[in-house]
Amino acid sequence: MTNLRETKFYGDVLKEINYPFADIYIFEGFVVSEIKEGVVFSWEDHAKRIVTDVVEYTKNNGSEIVYLSHRVNSYSLKPLGWLHFFNDSFNLKGYGVIGYNSFSFLNTVVENLFFSKKIRRFGDIETAIQWAKSRVLVDININE
Repeated sequence: MTNLRETKFYGDVLKEINYPFADIYIFEGFVVSEIKEGVVFSWEDHAKRIVTDVVEYTKNNGSEIVYLSHRVNSYSLKPLGWLHFFNDSFNLKGYGVIGYNSFSFLNTVVENLFFSKKIRRFGDIETAIQWAKSRVLVDININE
């Protein structure tokens, strides 16, 4: 399990945002998050701040963004936060989870109860980023 900073993809990061609870990497058309060890991740305490900062930087409400949760650390997620996310008119083009153990994938089963789209699961960051880039390219080719 390697942090994104230690991969070949780090050079493509447009903006890095570091919080005490997470590191966020903004790319062209997608975002990768790495939540810190032991955090109990919630909408009010964490996600709302991240969403606000990403929206401010990218100038869109997320409808053109693929979100990748790179689960290199062990943390808890309060899935009811997704309800707040959608109530505030945010949306995502796609959502992927990069997990390295069965527990991180088990969490996606619960998250899927609150997220209106299919959550894609990946066993490595390279495959996840290829998928995110392909989601971005689909729209670029359609709009040309």
